[in-house]
Amino acid sequence: MDTVKWPVKKGELHSHHFDSTMWNGFNFRDDDIVIASYAKSGTTWLQQIVAQLIFNGEPGMPVGEMSPWLDLRIPPKQVKIPAIEAQQHRRFIKTHLPVENLNFSPKAKYIYIGRDGRDVLWSLYNHHAAANEKFYGALNESPGLVGPKLEKPRDSIIDYYHEWLDKDGYPFWSLWDNVNSWWAIKDLPNVLIIHFNNLKKDMPGEIRRIAAFLDIPIDEAKWNDILTHCSFDYMKNNAAETAPLGGDFWEGGAKTFINKGTNGRWKDMLSADESKKYERIAAEKLPEDCADWLATGEGL
Repeated sequence: MDTVKWPVKKGELHSHHFDSTMWNGFNFRDDDIVIASYAKSGTTWLQQIVAQLIFNGEPGMPVGEMSPWLDLRIPPKQVKIPAIEAQQHRRFIKTHLPVENLNFSPKAKYIYIGRDGRDVLWSLYNHHAAANEKFYGALNESPGLVGPKLEKPRDSIIDYYHEWLDKDGYPFWSLWDNVNSWWAIKDLPNVLIIHFNNLKKDMPGEIRRIAAFLDIPIDEAKWNDILTHCSFDYMKNNAAETAPLGGDFWEGGAKTFINKGTNGRWKDMLSADESKKYERIAAEKLPEDCADWLATGEGL
């Protein structure tokens, strides 16, 4: 029988958002769940689903607080880690790091959600353009910043799109590094890869797949409650529960963070050549099967 080759941390990642050293020395529990993505890929939706499975359809779960983004550099480690260690429920922690910047546990369960990069970018621009002064103050002025500050975005989403592609994820981080690293470990026994498109197409089926992976039996008497609380309408109407920091960092509050939940907005704005530029770079940066999956959700 082949020995499983578990990922090993290869380096740190620091930026206006990241402090990967948060994971160093992290005390994993055997039943921990780690929810991973590049960003704006359905992460909050997945956190809501996992919360509903753990808490059996209970309403009013403060998911933004219960499921912290561990590698976000705020609040500082001495505040964040004790709060996570004090949690009594089954923990579900968020990361936006590539695998090589994580401390990986063979016993924890990892769920990675992907989404076409053009859909990610449209959501990312909304997220960035709606950010308020609290957002910039927390990321740029909190102690420990490594690298440049995060500036306000360009006025043109098309210019933003080109700069994001030309500068490998600027002003955030590399999509390709993130997706490649998770795709490379997709066959590990404690990793589940899901896609935003498939959640949109068949949310009940995907939730059952997630529950089976997490070894959480579904209480059929609560199934309709679980589905209701994972719906976009419920999450939008109760956005302060699920948005990070209750949505305080965005103009318009949490409902701005839980934005549209739709795909394909770029199709009306990008020319055929501009759209193909993304596809060309994806084909250069990702394995063929991975690029196909990222674009469609099919092939896994």
